[in-house]
Amino acid sequence: MRNLAPGPAVAPPLTGGLADSVFTTAERDPALPVLARRAGPAAAGWQELTAVEVRDEVVGLAKGLIAAGISPGHRVALMARTRYEWTVLAHALWAVGAEIVPVHPASARDQVEWILRDAGCVAVVVEDEQGAMTVGTVCTRLPRLRHVWQLDAGALADLVERGTAVPYTTVESLRRIVLPDSTAAVVYTSGTSGRPMGCALSHRGLAYPCDTLLAGWAHTAAPPGEQPSVLAFLPFSHVYGIMIMLMCVRGGALMAHEPELTGPALSAALSTFRPTYLYGVPSVFEKLYKTFLRTARQAGRGALFERAAQTARDFAAAEERRRLGTGPGPGLELKLQHALYERTVYRRLRAALGGRVVRGTSGGSALDRELCLFYAGIGVYLHDGYGLTEASGGITMQPLGREKSGTVGLPLPGTEIQVADDGEILVRGPSVFQGYISDEHATRAALRGGWLATGDIGRLDSEGHLTITGRKKDIIVTSGGKSVAPAPLEQRLRMHPLVHQAVVIGDDRPCVGALITLDPEFLADWRAALALQGDARGREAREENALREEIARAVASANSAVSRAESIRVYRVLQEPFAPDNGLLTPSMKLRRDAVVRHYAAEIEAMYEARSRSRPGPPEPAEWDEPDDVFR
Repeated sequence: MRNLAPGPAVAPPLTGGLADSVFTTAERDPALPVLARRAGPAAAGWQELTAVEVRDEVVGLAKGLIAAGISPGHRVALMARTRYEWTVLAHALWAVGAEIVPVHPASARDQVEWILRDAGCVAVVVEDEQGAMTVGTVCTRLPRLRHVWQLDAGALADLVERGTAVPYTTVESLRRIVLPDSTAAVVYTSGTSGRPMGCALSHRGLAYPCDTLLAGWAHTAAPPGEQPSVLAFLPFSHVYGIMIMLMCVRGGALMAHEPELTGPALSAALSTFRPTYLYGVPSVFEKLYKTFLRTARQAGRGALFERAAQTARDFAAAEERRRLGTGPGPGLELKLQHALYERTVYRRLRAALGGRVVRGTSGGSALDRELCLFYAGIGVYLHDGYGLTEASGGITMQPLGREKSGTVGLPLPGTEIQVADDGEILVRGPSVFQGYISDEHATRAALRGGWLATGDIGRLDSEGHLTITGRKKDIIVTSGGKSVAPAPLEQRLRMHPLVHQAVVIGDDRPCVGALITLDPEFLADWRAALALQGDARGREAREENALREEIARAVASANSAVSRAESIRVYRVLQEPFAPDNGLLTPSMKLRRDAVVRHYAAEIEAMYEARSRSRPGPPEPAEWDEPDDVFR
């Protein structure tokens, strides 16, 4: 078992609650712009709100909450997209000592009922009529629920008016009795297997990774002398989104909100708000890369982009070797190529991100090393972070000047990591959660002698950098006894432009298989670029053959990263994507692997049977020379 503890904490100790930062910033720098929202329903511009304006709105809402009977310890659910109102409501609730319970607005009725009942919520804030109807269908089974407030129906204005008679001193009195170890939020796990569990997170736990990162890395979030700015678009219903919100509010960054996760909406928000720091999940950065490639191909510059992308990766890899003391850095020819592409390609790619982004963070799952190198090579250093709900979001960070792509860096100061003999990552530190609110057995299983068993599998290199290789429960064991981590294979499959999603399977099977869905936008462009001639039937056959060849190349690329026994030997391309609507993704877009396997049980069985019939005799993996593909 390896243990790594980088040293004492650098963040100042928390003395109160999370709402205090709103009041402190307003006193220290009242004119500082801290939040931005759309200037109007269809406006391209943004309205900036100063620290004192946000403080006053938080106070007005806090007074309204008090008038409505919200008291310290009450739990209030926030069931809305990533909106300005989410941020001010959360801080108003913390100011009166209440606990927030984030709920994804796309959650199914049964999920909403489970969370509201399990958490014992006394109120819920919904976004629109659809949310109100969802809660309305279950509220008769929620005896503790007293209020349903609807944002689009003027709930915030009503609360402010309701609280006009409440004195400011009442808010101050409640805010000042909030202790660092009081529960601030009950955040539910994604529920990839079974019902989600509510993680009790304290004010101290949520603040600690944010304040530690701000103390050590805040100066890297913007060019020197500029105020950092962040576009928040991932759901605040998950700890990653909450962590980003808190870092902005506590660190004095300007934060804008984009509730729509569609490509056009995100592109428009990036180009108009122009953030200096970009964060997301791997699928976001993969999608951006594919958009760059698709745009280049549409303009007839696909080959140029691919050469530029490879140069970016080579340049970043050489810079990394120099930084880590294992190489001399880029040679003269590589420097000249990189400089050429900087003028012709890279600055245009940065312009598509708003033109001011200098760094970024990916979280939620492992990010492909080649993708990290690509972004670093075009001038946007992108690092892969690691955290989980039970640890309040942040566990590791790349050390400045010693960054290593493909890893998640070193533990944050004050946080310890062990890698157990079976590869499971164990964590100890101030950000570890208080427990699951209604499951003592699960809490005892997760907390072992003060160490949090993360359920993630990883390894530490000679310098202590942590690499995440997958989830312990996701490890596949073939019938031949070979253990396979699916995440690296899935990651490499998704790097092919045509591949949208991938699920690697193979438990108790003779070999590893994969279920693949295609990117509809890239597929349409790919078909148009083929420009096949001849009759319709002949074109369809040639198109299918060409598509088979492309997917075979994607599978071969994925297999090149693993041993033969771990490689994908059979796969199927599906017509329907995995989505929250069909129950195959969580609201946070994580795979429900068990649900996928159940949903496609017949197809999986047929896929392996077809392979067995094509190869008579014992279906040993070593005898399956080439992967078989099955198109539905």
